[in-house]
Amino acid sequence: MSSGDLGVDTVDTRTRSAVITARAAATFDPVGRSVATARSFVRDTLQGWGFTDVVDDAVVLTSELVTNAVVHAGTAADVLCLRSEDAVRIEVSDRYPEREIPLQQSSVNMGSPDREGGRGLQLCAALATRWGVDYTPTHKQVWFQLDLPDRPVGTRAAGPSLPADLLPIADGRVRVAVVQIDRAGAISAWNEDAEELFGYVAEQVMGKPLNDFAAWPHTPGTSTGIAEALQLSRWEGSYGIRGSNGCVLPVYASHLRVRDTDGEPSTVCLLVRDEERAVLQTPLRGPNPDQSTLSEPNATDPFEVFIGSPAPDDLDGLLQRTVERARDMLDGDAAFLLLATDDETELEVRASTGLPSARQRFARVPVEAGPGRYGSARMPAVHEDLTVVPGAVPLLGGTGMRSVVTVPLKVEGRLTGSLGVAAEAPDRYSNEEALRLQFAADRIALAVESARLGELERLRRGSLSFLVEASDLLAGTLDRDQTLALMAQMTVPTLATWCAVYTIADQSAEPYLSYVLHEDEERIDGLKALLSKIAPPEPVPTPGARVWAAPSEAAHQAALRSSMRSLGLGEPMTLSSGIGTTLSTASAVGGETVVLPLVARNRVIGMLTLGKPSDEHFRQEILELAEDLSRRAALALDNARLYSERMAISQSLQRSLLPPGLPQVPGVEVEVIYRAAGEGNEVGGDFYDLFPIRDGAYGFAIGDVCGTGPEAAAVTGLARHALRLLAREGFGGPAVLERLNAAILDEGARSRFLTLLYGELWPQEDGSAVLKVVCAGHPLPLRLRQDGTVEPYAEPQPLLGVMDDLELYEQTMTLDPGDVLLCVTDGVTERREGTRMLGDDGLADVLTTCTGLTAGAVAARIMRAVERFATDAPSDDMAILAMRVPGLQKD
Repeated sequence: MSSGDLGVDTVDTRTRSAVITARAAATFDPVGRSVATARSFVRDTLQGWGFTDVVDDAVVLTSELVTNAVVHAGTAADVLCLRSEDAVRIEVSDRYPEREIPLQQSSVNMGSPDREGGRGLQLCAALATRWGVDYTPTHKQVWFQLDLPDRPVGTRAAGPSLPADLLPIADGRVRVAVVQIDRAGAISAWNEDAEELFGYVAEQVMGKPLNDFAAWPHTPGTSTGIAEALQLSRWEGSYGIRGSNGCVLPVYASHLRVRDTDGEPSTVCLLVRDEERAVLQTPLRGPNPDQSTLSEPNATDPFEVFIGSPAPDDLDGLLQRTVERARDMLDGDAAFLLLATDDETELEVRASTGLPSARQRFARVPVEAGPGRYGSARMPAVHEDLTVVPGAVPLLGGTGMRSVVTVPLKVEGRLTGSLGVAAEAPDRYSNEEALRLQFAADRIALAVESARLGELERLRRGSLSFLVEASDLLAGTLDRDQTLALMAQMTVPTLATWCAVYTIADQSAEPYLSYVLHEDEERIDGLKALLSKIAPPEPVPTPGARVWAAPSEAAHQAALRSSMRSLGLGEPMTLSSGIGTTLSTASAVGGETVVLPLVARNRVIGMLTLGKPSDEHFRQEILELAEDLSRRAALALDNARLYSERMAISQSLQRSLLPPGLPQVPGVEVEVIYRAAGEGNEVGGDFYDLFPIRDGAYGFAIGDVCGTGPEAAAVTGLARHALRLLAREGFGGPAVLERLNAAILDEGARSRFLTLLYGELWPQEDGSAVLKVVCAGHPLPLRLRQDGTVEPYAEPQPLLGVMDDLELYEQTMTLDPGDVLLCVTDGVTERREGTRMLGDDGLADVLTTCTGLTAGAVAARIMRAVERFATDAPSDDMAILAMRVPGLQKD
């Protein structure tokens, strides 16, 4: 059943049959603060629908009905808002229907206005167009309907009327940039105010990603990325837009996700200067004193009285609302809130209003700024006129503020922050205002500390993930230049706006600027030119970040001189006119710059320099994360240095084991192809050589030491140099190999088996060549005749390095004009693919196809056949030596 207006037996419920165009529902727990939360829910819902004409009445009625449910009935309350074309209906249900059910056709006794209970129905009767009470076996529902007043077409109220002195202050004309972003994140609309604010005409930005212009606050583990923000149905917050002049303009933005007529989603972004955020920001509301008198005296939480409900979930939102409420409470012109570092020695600016927030954010001031109570942030302080005590509040220097009151935020006796309100006029504040502000600070200190700890936990988790990823990337390379690039790319833009890496080659060397990176690639050259003209930072091994003012000072001096030259006022006096630093470069490095030492193995090997744009500071957590990164980066950089040095030594030694070059043999074409197995190896167990012995005679060799790598390469060097020395001493082939065998055996445990093909070559006047060959355990050389036949060209004999007494002999043969002699190591013949092996027969088959080719073409064809025989990389060294006698050239 239902009951309605006094004296009326039935209630008109036609709104149930009206077309419902929107609905919103919420459930509130049976606690006192749910009343304020329900009021905010209804207010936000109706204002979002544009029904501000009936907001106040709806909030009053909702407050009373929810109070009856959660306070008097002690149950949860369900609130349902229904919108139709000409009315709003709000239903409040509870789960404790143990009231007298009013009978139909009987008058309803509303009770005395002086009674504590029963006033909710009286207010419904007085304010609502229609109302009623519905009962079910488990629920009681009280509903009311408010008809919308007639309004002229085209008018729509957006908020209550305010006195002129309460309206937000704007600097000149307020410009609202309207930027539309399509599904892919590219700019599809750019209005005239956007052109005026940021300096780009529409043609310059259309179709480009918003990422190219947005300076999003990158902090590991915290906040929402720009891509995520553009996907939300509605988002509000602060970031920066990089203008055409290179400067980043702090803006406050309101994003709204929409669909066009084709159903394609896009995001409309409204942007104003950050100091004009009141133009776009959702109004912050506190409980209405008149409404609180309608509820229970203890139903309102003091925290919500100050902050409003619902309280922001994120720390930055809570701090920003706190400073705005503090400013309004004391009727100030500015307010600021600082949070203490872990050791309580410094305070870090985290929120401000009425001050240049971009300049002040994350700036740090000492807790104990001077002697006496007024110099400590641990005690409330009132400064009636800052001009009398200049520098008493460094944060307000140059802001025009004259009077200020500051109070500490404490949790369990520990300093966690400081809250201050300032005014442009002197003598605005006294101890009374300090007590009021301290009372408010006590109400919000615990919530702020809880939110700060939550942010720190998210930041630590994000930092841990960041460091793990950084360690993996740094461990993945041993290249010095790539390590430098990774160091810079991991810090920009995650930790800083720009980065420079200095390296120190040795203890006596000066720091050298090795790498420079800026988030805006167009500024890298100017930044590099600036840093190359100033002295590098001192390589101090003390851990931790230290401030380096030289880049900022040099950039501003250069920019000033550049401006003076443009005005014809003179030339620069100290810095070279060729420095080329512009105003945009000065803006890029005009903020805080810090230096972190790169220390590895108790030695400073370089410095990591991080910088912010104009008037920006690093937060303490970011500096701690950068310090952790610098330690890992220093070790990776030193490992890369050591690896590079050892690789250079190894490659130099390996090259000494190979012939410096092949001599020109008259009447004989010679080609060699050599491949050492293993990454970074230039020489392995296989080797070759070709050298002059005496006039008209040349020695050649191709061999294979058992094994690969450095051990085999050592025997390679011994064999190659011994062959040259012994052959030039006049020993014949067998004597040369016998003495080499003895030298290998003398190596003892370091000795290796060695197969060797050694020969001597004498080119003849008739175009042929005479060869004397000894084949000690090596694959037999193959001879290719002009008719395409292939045959072995020597007999096998024992290999070297096995037995003391060897009886070797040499074989003499002649290469006719057009013949080819092919010598290979077993890495060629033993090339495998599964169970298949190229073998001697397969090599001979390939050689038969090389008739008429030059020595170089023969060697190349053999190598291609070997590579194509198997897909895997070769696991053994390979050497190919091809010699061809072309014969005499006819005139």
